[in-house]
Amino acid sequence: MKKVTHYIYFITCCLIIFLTQQSFASQPEYSTAGFFELPNTGRTVYSMNPAWRMYKGHLEGAEQPDFNDKEWNLVSLPDGIEYVPSEASGCVNYQGEVWYRKHFTPEETWKGKQLFLHFEAIMGKAKVWINGTLVNEHYGGFLPVIANVTEYLNYEEDNVIAVWADNSNDPSYPPGKPQDMLDFTYSGGIYRDCWMIVHNNVFITDPNYENETAGGGLFVSFGHISQSQAEIRLDAHVRNSSNTYFSGKIEYQLFDKDNRRVCQASKAFSVSKGKARNTSLTIKVEKPELWEPDSPYLYQLHVLLKDKSGHVVDGYRRRIGIRSIEFKGKDGFWLNGKPYPYPLIGANRHQDFAIIGNALSNSLHWRDAKKLRDAGLRVIRNAHYPQDPAFMDACDELGLFVIVNTPGWQFWNKEPIFAQRVYSDIRNMVRRDRNHPSVWMWEPILNETWYPEDFAKNVVDILHEEYPYPYCYAGCDVTAKGHEYFPIHFTHPLNGAGGAFNTSKMDPKISYFTREWGDNVDDWNSHNSPSRVNRAWGEIPMLVQAQGYAKTDYKYTCYDVLYRNTRQHMGGCLWHSFDHQRGYHPDPFYGGIMDAFRQPKLSYYMFCAQRPVEKNNRLIAENGPMVFIANAMTPFSPKDVTVYSNCDEVRLTYCKNGKQFIYKKEKTDEGMPSPIITFKNVWDVMYDKQLARKNKHEESYLLAEGIVDGEVVATHKVMPARRPSKIILWADNEGTETIADGSDLITVIAAIADENGNIKRLNNYHIKFEIEGPGELVASKETFTNPREVQWGTAPILVRAKAQTGNIKVKASVVPNGIHTPISAELIIPTTKAIHPLIADEDELNLQLKTHRNQENLSSYDHGQSSDEARKQSQMRLKEVEKQQSDFE
Repeated sequence: MKKVTHYIYFITCCLIIFLTQQSFASQPEYSTAGFFELPNTGRTVYSMNPAWRMYKGHLEGAEQPDFNDKEWNLVSLPDGIEYVPSEASGCVNYQGEVWYRKHFTPEETWKGKQLFLHFEAIMGKAKVWINGTLVNEHYGGFLPVIANVTEYLNYEEDNVIAVWADNSNDPSYPPGKPQDMLDFTYSGGIYRDCWMIVHNNVFITDPNYENETAGGGLFVSFGHISQSQAEIRLDAHVRNSSNTYFSGKIEYQLFDKDNRRVCQASKAFSVSKGKARNTSLTIKVEKPELWEPDSPYLYQLHVLLKDKSGHVVDGYRRRIGIRSIEFKGKDGFWLNGKPYPYPLIGANRHQDFAIIGNALSNSLHWRDAKKLRDAGLRVIRNAHYPQDPAFMDACDELGLFVIVNTPGWQFWNKEPIFAQRVYSDIRNMVRRDRNHPSVWMWEPILNETWYPEDFAKNVVDILHEEYPYPYCYAGCDVTAKGHEYFPIHFTHPLNGAGGAFNTSKMDPKISYFTREWGDNVDDWNSHNSPSRVNRAWGEIPMLVQAQGYAKTDYKYTCYDVLYRNTRQHMGGCLWHSFDHQRGYHPDPFYGGIMDAFRQPKLSYYMFCAQRPVEKNNRLIAENGPMVFIANAMTPFSPKDVTVYSNCDEVRLTYCKNGKQFIYKKEKTDEGMPSPIITFKNVWDVMYDKQLARKNKHEESYLLAEGIVDGEVVATHKVMPARRPSKIILWADNEGTETIADGSDLITVIAAIADENGNIKRLNNYHIKFEIEGPGELVASKETFTNPREVQWGTAPILVRAKAQTGNIKVKASVVPNGIHTPISAELIIPTTKAIHPLIADEDELNLQLKTHRNQENLSSYDHGQSSDEARKQSQMRLKEVEKQQSDFE
């Protein structure tokens, strides 16, 4: 069998109906195993994502090379085992064993090199074999699984990687809690990327492989930082796997964003054969560009290992941001030596996406970060586990602080092995993420868990063992045992009212933050809530959600409350940014400001309206001043017209005799930056009827103009949608390219519109999607995703690019189709070549290119839901969940 690298050829783009992709798409950078490849260093990265065979269930002997896997499903990574419906909470997802097998022939250039197989994550318990030899066994689903496979490959013949994984309930490792009592889902499988890292025998190690306290790989830390000078400490762990003594030097070259070298430093060192050692040096950067959310400046650090003759034997590139963070109790949060100017408002994020569960492509992670940053958020809490490296890369690039969490939720196991595995997770999440400038604080405790007091002290000690340098902080719940070991306490504001975290007084030495706010349920069994709104329910429920998140008429933690605090209470993270699936509750979580496909609800625009308007701010200036009319002008739309805007003044023009309504923002230092604007008794459906009967449809509209310093800087116009006449299609890709690597995913949205392109929000059509070219639909009839019901005017679908460049054509049609139904639409999505060589068996990859995935969509796993006794027992166990959630609220 033959190996495969790239399929490369040039492509042209043809747009048939409607495409919102930018004319010149860009591509964000994604790290591989914690670094970016640097040419001519002897280190190469290969993608192992394409063409895996997958089997769901128990098997014997599947780790053996000669096992027959030809009848298994053919998939690419990331893979979450199955596709699930958009409504897939209540433990619909598969729990149990799964097998993966990959065939490939090693590259001849790999001979004499060191080879590391790097899985970014495998969910649950996992074992990895190479050609029948067990090379790693791992517990936990959120951190890397790495194996040195140098000695196990056979050249010029077929090799087999076999992976067994099991995401079924197991209390011996975190999260530990049974999934039918868990408030989120963790789908199984190899749901993140897999890389083969190939380099010479003298090399910079991987921190998640070496198991060195505060060591392994590259560790970038900072001393004194100011606008005039920054002190950067650089530690690198180097291993010599050759048969000879090595003498050389390590060299660092720092480049600015324009690729100009800022500084350079080197240090001689030697290492005996078969040994490893750490090297350390400090560099100083004069007049540094400092990283902050509104100016996320990234330097490029080139790390080079050179032998005594000056030849490069290993190296790579790492993006670094120079910044200092300090939490100063009553004086609040300080960034780069200055008090941060306003409250930090953010959101929590689960790694859950519609249909695919946890198996997001790198591009979907990046787009999540982009959408959240565009909404004006500045901090993301990684609930409740370390998230994909691509998401962390995006936060570095786009300017989002991150709270990095240990895996866990409302569960403690007294058996020592559980605590040991939690401690291991803490060490490895610090080792993986310590170089990201976006890391704001660590949350090493287990979420909403009554753990023993010594555990709290232990995790703080472990954190500082792994990060023994300045600017390392951790937070925990104010009511938890051992909170005195933490400099940051999670609590609701003093004027928030209600809940176990409300503090009666504030310790001047402690900084406070709200880890979750906004979710307002009746009780922890029913979960009825004005903040939980399915986008399909329409504008009035969405208006209620947005108002509740902005400013309530009852005492509750909301955006406005978080702005009415002293600096000591630094802000808070909304629960939650996106709708997502859940384990113990039958309903998905609908409290997101976007749905599970990342389509915005009205509350998303309310958040956007809180962005400050600063002309000298690069990131915000790209988004700019905004105005949005939250009224679709349907027959059922409210007469009061709501507008969200961050402008000083808003002028609303209504068609009825050109009537205008003016809003001017009052100057105030309290409360949320931009209150919700409501123009009373504006929309009149009967007047619209009069215009329609006179064939004056164009005179019926709402026009909002945002004004800053007397100048109109933003506009939004809404018109009633008339007769549905066509489908419009667009790619929700945030301007990024689609990569032909077998993994990349793109969201395509179909909308029902009138002849002028106004989206018809009120209809119940079903849309059928078809695809041609090097792509496949991530959808099926069994998951109710193709055909797909239109909800609030739109129907989204996912498209996966195959490992071949070209044009993907997506067609959307109404079913059933008649002479008066809306006209079909087509969309062309061009794909570009993969960045890293793709490794797979040629026959397997060719088969994957020609066929679509054979889906076993709905789980065949027996959850016992047909048993009345099982249901009764489950309901009894839920009382524990409800009580603990109530305690922590």
